[in-house]
Amino acid sequence: MKDFNFYSPTEVIFGKDSELKTVDEIKKHGGSRVLIVYGGGSVVKSGLLLKIENSLREGGLLFTSIGGVCPNPRLSLARKGVDAAKEFKADFILAVGGGSVIDTAKAIAHGAANPETDIWSFWMKEVALVKSMPVGVVLTIAAAGSETSDSAVLTDEVTSSKRGLNSDFNRPRFAIMNPKLLYTLPSFQLSCGIVDIMMHTMDRYFTLTEGNEITDEIAESLLRVVIKNGKIAMEDPHCYHALSEIMWCGSISHNGLTGLGAATDFAPHQLGHELSGKFDVAHGASLSAIWGSWAQHCYQAKPERFTRFAKQVWGIEKSSTQETARAAIDATVEFFAALGMPTCFTELGIGVQSEEILGELADRCVFYGKRKVGSFKKLDREDTYQIYKLANR
Repeated sequence: MKDFNFYSPTEVIFGKDSELKTVDEIKKHGGSRVLIVYGGGSVVKSGLLLKIENSLREGGLLFTSIGGVCPNPRLSLARKGVDAAKEFKADFILAVGGGSVIDTAKAIAHGAANPETDIWSFWMKEVALVKSMPVGVVLTIAAAGSETSDSAVLTDEVTSSKRGLNSDFNRPRFAIMNPKLLYTLPSFQLSCGIVDIMMHTMDRYFTLTEGNEITDEIAESLLRVVIKNGKIAMEDPHCYHALSEIMWCGSISHNGLTGLGAATDFAPHQLGHELSGKFDVAHGASLSAIWGSWAQHCYQAKPERFTRFAKQVWGIEKSSTQETARAAIDATVEFFAALGMPTCFTELGIGVQSEEILGELADRCVFYGKRKVGSFKKLDREDTYQIYKLANR
């Protein structure tokens, strides 16, 4: 095993009717004045938001709320949330939703705890984050893994910049996970979630690091479970067993466990962030649209890794390493397509882009030459351009 540090302090309350324990969890962590953060109308239509509000009221907790969080969560709404939290004198932030809602709640917590600092300064790495407020989660979408992760992503809609922030202050105090809350998900959101879960695992799994046997085995088994149960859930969106497996895989995929001891890659995420930032496409869709092109461009850095992926995840073994590696890429792309997910720019809904736009995406991805992305193969501006070009069909 290679050296690593592992920290995953979030308490997970998993199972049917687990949302009924929300008040107890908030009180356990000292909350008395709660700002609820939620997204669009789904938690309102389903009655979940009212159920949570009634439980807080009956539990003697004061609360207010802010809604309207959308996919690719906006900096402007997070700033409004910071103002709302400060005005209400909130001491606890409760996210009721999926990854975008949770990331917004994290941003609000950071801003309310640091009223002298604009939150975007944390995401731009201009100011170090040294304190925050407690955040709890009632999860309604299995996808981002933000309910147990140390990461949060925001988009500055003025500049179309999408940035991630990693910090232990991003770790929620608790995550309440009832698979039944996934029953109302549209199929596209479920598919996006399955892709995101796989990509959080694969962006750690595709590494040049050797010798972390149990880490590899955990990642491979998680991928097999997601693929198997993803197919079942797409056929039966009310299959509790399949959804429970997917929901738990989502949390494990992004709490750090599947990449312990390895140099993680996350280049597909960086490539996808630029697509989401510029075109406002769904995060999971940006990942499925770019992954096959990334894999084609990069697999030669270590084809044996793709061969292991082929054998352990897809049960594929061809006559040569090269053939097996390419078959694994094809199988993954075909699975994304079977979920109804895009695998190129046209399917993503943004159409074939000009050379100028491809160049802009490449420039933005590498921060105009200030960084390279990835570790499986370190990508410079020309590499990112070629990957975008492969997906531009």
